[in-house]
Amino acid sequence: MIPPEIESELGRAVRRWRQLPLDRAAAALPGVHALLAEIAGEELPDLGPAVVMDQLRVVVYDACASEGGGAGLAERLASLRLGWSG
Repeated sequence: MIPPEIESELGRAVRRWRQLPLDRAAAALPGVHALLAEIAGEELPDLGPAVVMDQLRVVVYDACASEGGGAGLAERLASLRLGWSG
């Protein structure tokens, strides 16, 4: 189960991602992949901007299911999302 604060930030990130123009999403993709690798503990395949939010959802779910894996995750998701502004 995903804690409410993490689920809320994840939802905000996904909604914001869907609003990004493709060029901005492509430019932001490396930051998303860095967070994915950090959370997952390994590099994940680059499946492109259309799929990366699905990858993020799975990795967040898995992290929350592991012991202590969700610690600080809401803040990291918020920081990532706020980096897409501007």
